[in-house]
This record gives sequence, C-alpha cells and structure tokens, in this order.
Amino acid sequence: MEFKDYYKILGVAADADLKAIKTAYRKLARKYHPDVSTVKDAEKQFKDVAEAYEVLSDDKKRAEFDQLRQYGSAGQRFEPPPGWQSSGQGSGGDFSDFFESIFGAGRQRTAGSRGFEGTEDFTSSRGRDVDVELPLFLEDTFSDESRPLEYNLPHYGESGRLADIRKTLSVKLPPGVADGDRIRLKGQGGPGFGNGPAGDLYLRIRLVPHPLFDVAGHDLNITVPVAPWEAALGAKITLPTLTGKISLAIAPDSQNGQRLRIKGKGLRIKGKGLRTRSGNGDLFAILKVVMPAKSNPEAMRLWKEIASAATFNPRREWEV
Repeated sequence: MEFKDYYKILGVAADADLKAIKTAYRKLARKYHPDVSTVKDAEKQFKDVAEAYEVLSDDKKRAEFDQLRQYGSAGQRFEPPPGWQSSGQGSGGDFSDFFESIFGAGRQRTAGSRGFEGTEDFTSSRGRDVDVELPLFLEDTFSDESRPLEYNLPHYGESGRLADIRKTLSVKLPPGVADGDRIRLKGQGGPGFGNGPAGDLYLRIRLVPHPLFDVAGHDLNITVPVAPWEAALGAKITLPTLTGKISLAIAPDSQNGQRLRIKGKGLRIKGKGLRTRSGNGDLFAILKVVMPAKSNPEAMRLWKEIASAATFNPRREWEV
C-alpha cells in the first residue's frame, strides 16, 4: 500500500491553517474535476485532492495523520506501525486503501448489513450499503439532466472479500441538492450473498468550492471590487451569476462592505410539503472599495482637491 502525503497533494505546508487548506482545495478541485478537466488522470487526481481535503480539514483526522506521517513518505510502501488503532472516523466515501487503513477501522456497519467474519451463516445475506461522495460544481445544481456515475462495489464470497466490482449508473439528482445531502438509491449497493438482496447506494453531495461565490445555505455571496469613484458617484457594472451575467446598479455614496441583494440568483430550493416554497435563493453582492495600486500625478492632484472640498472625517467618533 502506497503512503499518501496529503500536504504534498494539496501543495500546502504541514503547519498550514484551515484557510490555506481550503484555498488550495478550491483551486485544485476545479482544475481536476473530471467533467471539465483535460489533465491526464484527472479523475484520480481529483479523488486524491478530495481525500486530502477530507483529512486535513478535519482536526481529528489531521491529528491522526500527523502522527503517522513520521512513519512514511510519499510514494513509498506503507503499513501502519504495530499496535496502531484508528479512532474509526472514516466517512465511507470512495477513498483509497491508505485512507481506509488509517480511518477505516472501527467504522460502523450500516443497519441491515451482514459481516463475513467468524462463523456467520452465508447462505443468504444482504449486500453491504455503499457511500459514494459525488462532487458537484455549483452550476451542476441547475441541471435536470442525468449524469453518469462510476463507483466500486465491495464483493464477498465464502472465502472472504473478492475483487471490487466497477459499476456505472445514470443518475438524475433532485432539484435543490445541497452540500452534505445524502441521497439513497435502493438496491444499487453491494451484491447480496446467495439469495440475499443487494444493499443500497448512498450519494453524499459535496459542492466544489467556486472561485467567485461562497455558499450560505441556498444563498450565495460574491465580493464585488469597486473603485472609490464608483462607490462615491454610483455606477452600473456587469455582475457574473451562475446562470449568466446581469447589470448591477451601485448607488452614489455606497459604503465598503455594503450588501446588495439580487433576488432569485442563488441556488435552487426544493421545499417539501404544500406550504414550503420552491425556487431559488438569493445572491448577495458585497461591495469592496479597492484603491489603485499607484496614482499618477494628475490623480493625486484630484484626490487633494477632493480632500479639500469634502467635509468628511471618518474618525469623528474618536474625538472627545
């Protein structure tokens, strides 16, 4: 089994904070996403990146990995040291043998699953349930089209575990899926033994971080850089959304950090029941006043004129 150095996979230092880890994952997840990437082995690279983020973004998993990191190096054969016991926090995704060797121990069997150890009766037993992580771009949540899904199924016989089965499905996701949603596909899990029924497949939705939009439930936030004169005088700018570009009006005397609501330009919502709404969340444009990196002499002259003409003191509240 090959040792995976999750820090090197994400390209971050061993003491990187969560913000740096998230930024690296955001960049690499979009680079290697199988739906759009032209990079060789993009699917494998994407899974490695997702696996690294799964570990390094979780304090407990990261602490365990840091303990084991002294015993292995990237690309080298690895076995956990004698006496190693995992805390059993594996999340059931389509992860590598290395991940399972660290975090797989102690994972709970899903209700209704049957083990194959000891003297258990194998005449007829239900197949195991399988969890698969499904990464989605934010743009994908607007699609009503079916999408292909490939995943591995654990396969067992009388002598124990056999080679995994590779299965392909065409999956149509319900409208309004959100990050962390768990979707059950009945009978699409591991095959049963004897006359036993197949287990179920559970899709765990993970929204791939977007370079422009941050998710807040079904709403989206986007930081909008504006020049000082645009904030002062007002302006009309072109704003990107997940469904195309729109025109956004910025009022005169707008403030840094001001939030502008664009109704219905967030993620899809699917309510349950007659009294809950369905539709879209909202997009919030958060203004960020940005100064030029360097002003030319004419611009400096005009700034001085503004300073002389303005009767504004941003620190008035400090005055005693």
